[in-house]
Amino acid sequence: MGDHPKDMDYTSLPFLHMDMAQKILGSDFAPEAILHSYKSFNGFVMKLNEEEAERMAEMDTVVSVFPNKKNRLPTTRSWDFLDFPQQVKRTSIESDIIVGVLDGGIWPESESFSDKGFGPPPSKWKGSCHNFTCNNKVIGAKYFNIENDYTKEDIKSPRDSDGHGSHCASTIAGNLVNHASLLGFASGTARGGVPSARIAVYKICWKFCYDADTLAAFDEAIIDGVDFISTSTGPLGIVHPEYFDSPINIGSFHAMKRGILTSHAAGNEGPKLYSMTNYPPWLLSVAATTINRMFLTKLQLGNGMVYEGVSINTFDLKSKMFPLIFSSGICSEKTLDKRLVKGKIVLCNGFNRTEIGFLYGAVGIILVSTGQKDLPSTYALPATTLTLTDARLVRSYIASASKNATATIFRSEEVNNSLAPYVASFSARGPNPITPNILKPDLAAPGVNIIAAYCPISPISDVKGDKRLVKYNVISGTSMACPHAAGAAVYVKSFHPNWSAAMIKSALMTTATPMSATLNPEAEFAYGAGEINPLKAANPGLVYDISKADYVKFLCGEGYTNKKLRVLTQDHANCRKNANKVAVYDLNLPSFALKVNASFYRVFRRTVTNMGSATSSYKAKLMFPSFLEIQVKPDVLSFTSIGQKKSFSVIITGKINVEIISASLVWDDGKYQVRSPIVIYADP
Repeated sequence: MGDHPKDMDYTSLPFLHMDMAQKILGSDFAPEAILHSYKSFNGFVMKLNEEEAERMAEMDTVVSVFPNKKNRLPTTRSWDFLDFPQQVKRTSIESDIIVGVLDGGIWPESESFSDKGFGPPPSKWKGSCHNFTCNNKVIGAKYFNIENDYTKEDIKSPRDSDGHGSHCASTIAGNLVNHASLLGFASGTARGGVPSARIAVYKICWKFCYDADTLAAFDEAIIDGVDFISTSTGPLGIVHPEYFDSPINIGSFHAMKRGILTSHAAGNEGPKLYSMTNYPPWLLSVAATTINRMFLTKLQLGNGMVYEGVSINTFDLKSKMFPLIFSSGICSEKTLDKRLVKGKIVLCNGFNRTEIGFLYGAVGIILVSTGQKDLPSTYALPATTLTLTDARLVRSYIASASKNATATIFRSEEVNNSLAPYVASFSARGPNPITPNILKPDLAAPGVNIIAAYCPISPISDVKGDKRLVKYNVISGTSMACPHAAGAAVYVKSFHPNWSAAMIKSALMTTATPMSATLNPEAEFAYGAGEINPLKAANPGLVYDISKADYVKFLCGEGYTNKKLRVLTQDHANCRKNANKVAVYDLNLPSFALKVNASFYRVFRRTVTNMGSATSSYKAKLMFPSFLEIQVKPDVLSFTSIGQKKSFSVIITGKINVEIISASLVWDDGKYQVRSPIVIYADP
């Protein structure tokens, strides 16, 4: 029936619906015929036969009448949003792949980690379980706290106590769990990308995730025999360590040498440029994108004005109005006067999310954000986050109404985000500050409003005393994007178990779905090659492979000495003079980045390996702006067998007059399209 009638709120709608039903059913009307009245729009559910339904549809105020059809239970969306449904083709090898998750532990009792239907662990597995009972799904579990820096709340085992680790692990390889939701939100089937894969847990995060523990976990995971590593940790704030001054970079390098790809979150310090903190070429760096799920939370003032904010508010104040006040200081239990805020809704001038708590008995809080509406948070009391403009209007109302100012905060609405996907504002951006001519991030994956397993001892608001304990929670962050990419990588390996880490990374990048530079002004520095497409990645056609020796040659060009490299690689690495400076342009990555000052001429050399049709011929297709010139030599690559390699050069010439130029190269044989992003940029 469309929107609410004017001057009528949702509490009055059931009476309107009853009146309509009575007109249709007459003396046969019984109140229980109406099963449900909706709140955010005007409509209701009612038992009718076909003739009654036709008469109801003829009423002037009715937009449509339709039967309550049966539908298949939907996924909780992120994997389906990637066009990767439950019924995709899978191989038996998937159950032999082991993913090492370096995070905050796991909640083993979750249905996502049940081993029902699983056989014993793969024979290659050498791991074990410490102070923890494993099963045939979670086959390894260790914890690391080298300094024994525990708090009273810490659980001295691989068991999860804050939900983050369980969320990430289940996104990668969680079982299919029907009827999962966050107190009714995001309802559907929760599932990982590769539900048959095995999980090995390495708990490195307590109050903090220390470097020593992180590196110890990498070490153990490699020894234990994992096939992939997923980790979402990063430094506090924006720092740019050298390649081997970071445990993530070091650990992932050693993993790469053994054929193990590491998927790593790009970080949550965006949208500034140069906000990424880990960027080696052997690491898969993953940015976070939105999916078509949004949570909006409305605020209604005593004067009738309604403002739409952002949060995940599970509370229902039932439209009751409460006194509304403005706090000129930071909203924190350390700063506000308990007597002034108790029983009121508080508009906060500023806030520290971790210090809001229950805000001394406040009924609700209104927060202000200058950012985008793409990071809804959950609080221990009803809350919504408004834009700066809307917050000013609310403040004006408070000033004019004085002590009579009132407001209410509604339960959140789950709505469709028609613009998705775009890169979240919080997702860290490139360029690469250490090696400007290597593109970072590599690609993007869903990381906003993702539902997955949680631990039922941690309140969803992270506030002690919040009684809302759930088995599944909705969280946002590049931490949620990273396991999506890891799941996609495992899916690729299940079809190609002998591929190297670089080949799998290449498959993910060259099949990624291109994203819009209009929605993402930082272009490739926001999304890399684009958003992952797991189905296409399993059959990429051509791949770009990189050996350990190639990385050593690259590191020579970065100024690393023979002595340092020999310590790192434990072999006779030798950096040749004169050849070092151009090594970065010849590193066999599936992307091209070039930092320039004005006019430029640069040659990149690459080699592709045929993994598509045995006999095939690929034609180079280029897209670039008219003021740029890009050539590919040769521009046709012909193959006669699987595994055959062909080399080519990309020559870029031009003069830059903007901060960033986006182009692309696609090798196309009519069946496979192998796409590489090309980025030319100057310092902003």
